[in-house]
Amino acid sequence: MVTTQRITPCLWFAGEAEDAAKFYIGIFKNSKITATTRYGVAGFDAHHRPPGSVMTIAFELEGQTLTALNGGPLFKFSEAISFQVSCATQDEIDYYWDRLSAGGDPSAQACGWLKDKFGLSWQVIPDFMGDLFKNENSPAASRAMEAMLAMKKIDIAALRRARDGSAS
Repeated sequence: MVTTQRITPCLWFAGEAEDAAKFYIGIFKNSKITATTRYGVAGFDAHHRPPGSVMTIAFELEGQTLTALNGGPLFKFSEAISFQVSCATQDEIDYYWDRLSAGGDPSAQACGWLKDKFGLSWQVIPDFMGDLFKNENSPAASRAMEAMLAMKKIDIAALRRARDGSAS
């Protein structure tokens, strides 16, 4: 049975859609480009893109379908939208953090958030992150929150020490 993803994020790029898709599929292991569409002569007065240039790239990251659109420089990414990468280990956090942040904006790094070289925001977080803050009134959650707020890249061991009340 073929299942179709009902909602697909469409990422607007000035002209780097193909480069971005290739960058992302090079990071996430179970990933691929699935389709490419190109601008034609029709609509040139509206889109101003050269005929034959890439219009959209459909791609999958770990089974999640996305579309990248070369729409021109009209719109930019903001932190209002980000992608979360859930990681089981510190090695996974390090892997995704290092690759996604390469060429990105170091000043946009905080609390597990980063901005990649295309300006897209990502959260590289441990898969147990939600459990840390379930009870916002607990001293353990408060300690974990304070520790997380002081981090750029998440340090799982430091979060656990903070949660447990360990000094180091």
